Amino acid sequence: MELFMEFRLESSVIRTCKVAGDSSYIYLDFVQIVAFKNMSIRSYFGIRKSSFLLVHPELPAFTCWRPQLESLSTFGITGNHGGAIRLIARSRYSFADRNVDASVRNPSTVRLGRKQGGSSSLYSRPSILEMKNERMANRAKVYDFLQGIGIVPDELDGLELPVTVEVMRERVDFLHNLGLTIEDINNYPLVLGCSVKKNMIPVLDYLGKLGVRKSTFTEFLRRYPQVLHSSVVVDLAPVVKYLQGLDIKPNDIPRVLERYPEVLGFKLEGTMSTSVAYLVGIGVSRREIGGVLTRYPDILGMRVGRVIKPFVEYLESLGIPRLAVARLIEKKPYILGFGLEERVKPNVESLLEFSVRKEALPVVVAQYPEIIGIDLKPKLLGQQSLLNSAIDSSSKDFGSIVEKMPQVVNASNSAVTRHVDFLKNCGFSLQQVRQIVVECPQVLALNLDIMKLSFDYFQREMQRPLDDLVVFPAFFTYGLESTIKPRHKMIARKGLQCSLSWLLNCSDEKFKERMNYDTIDLEEMDAMPSFDMNTLMEQRSDESASEYEEDSDDEYA
Repeated sequence: MELFMEFRLESSVIRTCKVAGDSSYIYLDFVQIVAFKNMSIRSYFGIRKSSFLLVHPELPAFTCWRPQLESLSTFGITGNHGGAIRLIARSRYSFADRNVDASVRNPSTVRLGRKQGGSSSLYSRPSILEMKNERMANRAKVYDFLQGIGIVPDELDGLELPVTVEVMRERVDFLHNLGLTIEDINNYPLVLGCSVKKNMIPVLDYLGKLGVRKSTFTEFLRRYPQVLHSSVVVDLAPVVKYLQGLDIKPNDIPRVLERYPEVLGFKLEGTMSTSVAYLVGIGVSRREIGGVLTRYPDILGMRVGRVIKPFVEYLESLGIPRLAVARLIEKKPYILGFGLEERVKPNVESLLEFSVRKEALPVVVAQYPEIIGIDLKPKLLGQQSLLNSAIDSSSKDFGSIVEKMPQVVNASNSAVTRHVDFLKNCGFSLQQVRQIVVECPQVLALNLDIMKLSFDYFQREMQRPLDDLVVFPAFFTYGLESTIKPRHKMIARKGLQCSLSWLLNCSDEKFKERMNYDTIDLEEMDAMPSFDMNTLMEQRSDESASEYEEDSDDEYA
């Protein structure tokens, strides 16, 4: 069949199309489509963009399938060409004997823009299968590149990755420049899904503007590489604002993030808010919260019911009042990070095993909270052996020493040896040295030069027997210029004879009162100085009653 069609607008020919051969369909790329019936104009249709007209020859007339797009009963033409469209059509037909399939007459079977009977579309494009195969091929190349540099891509399946090796190489190189190794990337390979320009650079720029030091970026990303997936506006900025609302000073925010980068991934009304509320509820001063979180921001990630509350209750079970526990947390918040089952409870059992009395445990822990968080048993074994060889102490003596100065578990061998040798050189017998150390183990940790000055003054000016120091070895713990000399001169002027304990073991105010006495009241003599738990629970002058009531056990169960 051959068909010649000529469209005219007024006297100007717009387009002429010739279709010949065995094609069953005619494709016209034209902005205006005319439908024919019995070679007369029936209606006009406007199409918004380039499209087509499908015409199928059927005797005695043409059958036209029209796309259901935009139909106008009257088609207006703008521009300088007024008037109507006139159609002149000349056709010449030549038919071969053939049967026409009835399905051809059904417009629903017509496939638009696809190959039919060997003819090709004017708008050919890759098929979905072809595009899928191309993506798979590109991904395989990217995987080969990653495997070639030692990165295992197994966890990257399903993750959107760069389509070219060059872009992936750019990401890997950028991470290398930040100090991350192949091992670091393998620990969290999903970081390769982050775009350098869209994800990594905006996040790192924001952290830098906050004050996070570039020298810490490597460790920061090793601990929390997920930050590179974050949105600065949606994820990071709200967390920073929340931290400032907890009285963490703006200058301290960078240090908090460096110490605990994982905080950037927490929900604002989740663990962070409950942990802070609980600490305030047990007596931690609201004014101290900012400092507590600055020194140990890990608290923000601790669950109250699983970590903080059990720890606080265990210390209470040892005999430490809750308010004293709150004061310990204010001073040394990192104690909350001591594993209760893994470290704290075993260490308490070790103390009891090494002759520390159960009733002395509260004082031991309150004096030196670190003792329940270190690898304690090997230290106890080593120090017990050292003191046994240096002063011939018994296991009971060792328990008493730990009760009075638990820091002894971390004393170095050389320090202990030097102090013991000093006491021996002062003229004390081994038995007296043992008695001095057991009574006042602090002498093992004092500055030796200061001890020598105090001992010289004791012998030259005070002219007392060595036994006085055996009875009151805490003499070495008082300041020579601030306490010992002034008080000795005062009693010397009055001609009083007193013990070292009566002279030194009292406050300045109490000593002034004693100077008004005519005689010394032995009942006023204080016991050896020791740690007082009540000092931890003294009410602060700047502290008001907490607006948080103590939460019920059920809330944090």
